[in-house]
Amino acid sequence: MPTIEAEPQPLDVDLASTALLIIDMQRDFIEPGGFGETLGNDVSLLKAAIGPCKATLDAARGAGMLVVHTREGHRPDMADAPKAKVERGEPSARIGAPGPMGRILIRGEAGHDIIAELSPLAGEPVIDKPGKGAFYQTDLELMLKNRGIDTLLVCGVTTEVCVNTTVREANDRGYRCVVLADCCASYFPDFHEYGLKMIKAQGGIFGWVAQSDAAIAAMAG
Repeated sequence: MPTIEAEPQPLDVDLASTALLIIDMQRDFIEPGGFGETLGNDVSLLKAAIGPCKATLDAARGAGMLVVHTREGHRPDMADAPKAKVERGEPSARIGAPGPMGRILIRGEAGHDIIAELSPLAGEPVIDKPGKGAFYQTDLELMLKNRGIDTLLVCGVTTEVCVNTTVREANDRGYRCVVLADCCASYFPDFHEYGLKMIKAQGGIFGWVAQSDAAIAAMAG
């Protein structure tokens, strides 16, 4: 059984019961003109995660692992978007407002799409989620249980928001989570750092933290 070198300690993994979960690598968050930039963020900070994510994705596909992608966004009628979420920020930069890539964070718009570098292959599940966590109001848990998955390799953006929320949800459901640090990113580097520290603190209270090359080595082995 391969071992991933991780903190707070190495973790043995059975690849047959391990899935790669890539969270919200969407144009609206990563590319200029999207939701992230309309909020005043430097989206170039998220681009550092693309290369490591791509290498990890290629390795997982080569190992025959389950790969799951997520996208945060809402129905075109926004019936699933809470008022408190919609009213956050300036009116021109809110969910549903027109943007350079279509209505911001609305399913079916160009900005809602996953970036081309990490585009899902046919047969790879894509979870459309209306909230921060990938388990909230989705069929992710059912999908994982039907596949016999008990361990998740987690990538995506942002570290402190959707990644951390998903890992905490997964932890409460009994999944082992290994967050791949260089496959995650934040608009705020200190949030990224502390988001990872919170996951691995106290003996791995929410999970493990590793680098992508450690996960790739385990998949190759």
